[in-house]
Amino acid sequence: MKHVNQSEFSNFILVSIFIRSGSPKLLFSLVAVMFIIGLLGNTILLFLIWLDSRLHTPMYFLLSQLSLLDVCLPLITIPKMVSEFPKEKSFISFGGCAGQIFFLTMMGVAEGVLLALMSYDRYVAVCQPLQYPLLMRHQVCLAMVASSWIAGVFNAFIQTSITLTFSYCASRIVDHFFCEVPALLKLSCSDTSTYELALSVSGVLILMFPLLLIIASYGHVLRAVLHMHSQEARNKTFTTCSSHITVVGLFYGAAVFMYMIPGSYHSPHLDNMVSLFYSLVTPTLNPLIYSLRNREVRIALLNVIRRFGHKQK
Repeated sequence: MKHVNQSEFSNFILVSIFIRSGSPKLLFSLVAVMFIIGLLGNTILLFLIWLDSRLHTPMYFLLSQLSLLDVCLPLITIPKMVSEFPKEKSFISFGGCAGQIFFLTMMGVAEGVLLALMSYDRYVAVCQPLQYPLLMRHQVCLAMVASSWIAGVFNAFIQTSITLTFSYCASRIVDHFFCEVPALLKLSCSDTSTYELALSVSGVLILMFPLLLIIASYGHVLRAVLHMHSQEARNKTFTTCSSHITVVGLFYGAAVFMYMIPGSYHSPHLDNMVSLFYSLVTPTLNPLIYSLRNREVRIALLNVIRRFGHKQK
């Protein structure tokens, strides 16, 4: 294969996910609708948390950061993917490909860390309620959010810079609907085996540390709930925590498949479906899960609707 330096060509070629489906128009419609619902849902949730003073608590501050990530994540890939319909392939510049890798990696790592920190918030609220105002004061919340973003930027910078230093072969077709590190490395003429092993190890560590914190936090929460005498307190705790556990399951389920399941169980089509799930479906479901299962959010939404209705009269 002819070795081609990155600067010698301006584009990679992405393979459309719609053409591979049995009903491209139906899939396109579903993607477009979910994209709009996700943007609206997360934007509304951000707006409610900012507007309603009763939601100015550490839990909702962290939730607002999750919604911000879920607004940004689909914007990295979905608009380009939808705009190229019904083409079989679409072009993306070398800089555009680098941008997708960087921002997707940054958002993914930041969200994983943030979900772990949100579980710690629930642990403190349930198991250390008297110390909650001190342990979850505003400065601590800001530090928690900053640490999630810093972890994401640090990891994204390393992965992107190393991935783009490799030489790539004459084939520019990325067998994926967006630029992702594993798909891009398949085009490299360089020996990437050591880097791929390092990616696998780091992926496991990046996933496992937050996941262990989540398991430990909810282990303590479960033990505390079992010792509660009030059924009402139990139900309130379960309702609050179950929303977060559901979101954690959606996010880490897809992440574990992508980065911890051996490559022999992967295929381009399956990887595309899983990537679509974590880049679109999960961000769309998150605000619905929190709004439908959270009484405070529902009340805040009803108050805004009533206020808007009174202004229209």
